[in-house]
Amino acid sequence: MSLIRQIWLLLLVTLLMAFFGSFAVWMWSARGYLETQLRLKNADNAQSLALNLSQQKGDMPSMDLTVSAMFDTGFYQRITLKDAGGRVVVNHEADSKAVRDVAPVWFANLVPVESVPGLAQVSDGWRALGSVEVVSHAGFAHAQLWQGSIKTAGWLLILGGLSSVVAAFGVRRIREPLDATVAQAQALMERRFVTVVEPRVPELARLSQAMNAVVVRLKSLFEEQSGQVEQLRQQAHCDPLTGLSHRRHFMAQLNAALNSDEGSGSGVLYLIRLVDLAGINRLLGHRTTDALLQRLSRTMSEVSSGVDGAAKGRLNGGDFAVCLTASDVPLPDPEHYADAMRRSFAEQAVSASVVVGAVHWRRGMPLQQVLAAADSALAKAESRGAFAVDMAEEPSTTSAVLGEDEWRTRLTSALAARRVQLMRYPVVDRQLMLVHYECPLRLQLDTHGEFETAAHWLPMALRSGLISQIDEMAVVLALEEIAEDRQDRGVNLSPASLADSSFIPRIRAHLAAAPEAAQHLWLEVAESAAVERFELVRELCKQLRPLKARIGLEHAGEKLARIEFLFEAGLDYIKLDASVVQGVAQDASRAAYVSATVSMLHGLGLQVYAEGVCESADILALRQVGIDGVTGPAVRLN
Repeated sequence: MSLIRQIWLLLLVTLLMAFFGSFAVWMWSARGYLETQLRLKNADNAQSLALNLSQQKGDMPSMDLTVSAMFDTGFYQRITLKDAGGRVVVNHEADSKAVRDVAPVWFANLVPVESVPGLAQVSDGWRALGSVEVVSHAGFAHAQLWQGSIKTAGWLLILGGLSSVVAAFGVRRIREPLDATVAQAQALMERRFVTVVEPRVPELARLSQAMNAVVVRLKSLFEEQSGQVEQLRQQAHCDPLTGLSHRRHFMAQLNAALNSDEGSGSGVLYLIRLVDLAGINRLLGHRTTDALLQRLSRTMSEVSSGVDGAAKGRLNGGDFAVCLTASDVPLPDPEHYADAMRRSFAEQAVSASVVVGAVHWRRGMPLQQVLAAADSALAKAESRGAFAVDMAEEPSTTSAVLGEDEWRTRLTSALAARRVQLMRYPVVDRQLMLVHYECPLRLQLDTHGEFETAAHWLPMALRSGLISQIDEMAVVLALEEIAEDRQDRGVNLSPASLADSSFIPRIRAHLAAAPEAAQHLWLEVAESAAVERFELVRELCKQLRPLKARIGLEHAGEKLARIEFLFEAGLDYIKLDASVVQGVAQDASRAAYVSATVSMLHGLGLQVYAEGVCESADILALRQVGIDGVTGPAVRLN
């Protein structure tokens, strides 16, 4: 039984005890009073009758007449006149049926009223003539008790009702902070850390203070741990001078972009070289040169701002690189970088120059081919002089040929005809047993064509506003396939879908219609969604986790420590991006960062998986740092 019910039961028992106790005390007191009145009345009337009888000088007919007159004019049960020898001379007794009782019979039997007889001696001077006994009828006392009990019970019920109203307000004041504390404890179980307003009730205030202290402590521990993780990330991934990715991590990011099935599947790689770094260092000195390199990195970041998924790195010395993925936002031209750095150097009054080489890349191109093309463009630019740029030819793509209306028609037709397909890539645990399948969606844009990856159609789906319908179709397909084989499946959701106000309710309706299959569904969104639109991710968790679906982040690692309220999201798992985990077996600093990240996330009750694992050695290393599971080309099911 809940505490509130126990409180209500206690209040009910207390009110009932007070009601019946008060009623019983009143009834006992009133009955005693009426019995006293009857006893005094009987005694007084007996003395008055005896005095009248004494004046009759022993004349029996006159005495009988006097007794009859008194009996007929009063409410008496019995009047008896006895002679000096104790024999009954006159006896008048009322018929019980003749007296109409107002009180019910059961009430009279339940609350008996004793009418004590009044006795008096009848005499003629010094000669004793006999005695008289007078007994008043008790039925009228029962009538008074009955009417009084009804009035008393009514007033007590009114007071009890008012007391219940007051008690309801009192219980509500107790219940609200209790519910808040229960919700806070439930949030802790769901890995959400929230504080509540302390109530005015001292005992509950102390409880809330203790719970809030626990939450604040956990928050501080998470913030402290996330700060340590961020430091390890900087050490594992970043150049200590500029804060950009170092060469190894940038190459891992570029390789992940080239092999990703998501995003637009194309982009631009820029190579930026500070010309004659050694000469600048001799001329300006080490400290000024370092400041120049830092200024160059900031300028490079400013030009790239506004482009999602921009990867920036310092390859060595004065060589920098930027990898941008094509999206709805126009990508900067190489001239933008050269002009921005020209202005920056002019503001600093530094005699330095850069050259920029760029190459377009597409998904599936070998890493070395892209780097070789970019190096060639950089060499051509350097041969032309200061602030020169060179861009390789842009390959033609189908999306450049087809217009937006044609793309919309093809996508709508594919959805309407359900020319869709879910792929299956296994995610395995530490024992290489299947956890779930990652299921990216493929679309058959042409009736007899191939099923295309998201990299081919995703940009136009975003532009045409059809991405939420596509993600909904992926969820529906996953639920249907789960219903057939009961295998867990994971579907990734676009941040743009979460921004559609009707998307989450539609997904909730699908999950509610298939509750058993919903328990085997894994839904994941990109880490960038949690950074930029955290409230949408939290709402997704709030709406779908009660239906037993699992919610997680994919492509995570770079910005986890920056998600301020990660502990309040209500997530189930995190998938670390391939650029974070690749090469962990050969890089101790990278392994330390992954280990700290896993420890932090495990402390929040989250499972942690690694994406895009290509080497068996990395699988072993990831096991050692505590990862819960892996996926990628190196994964083989047992």
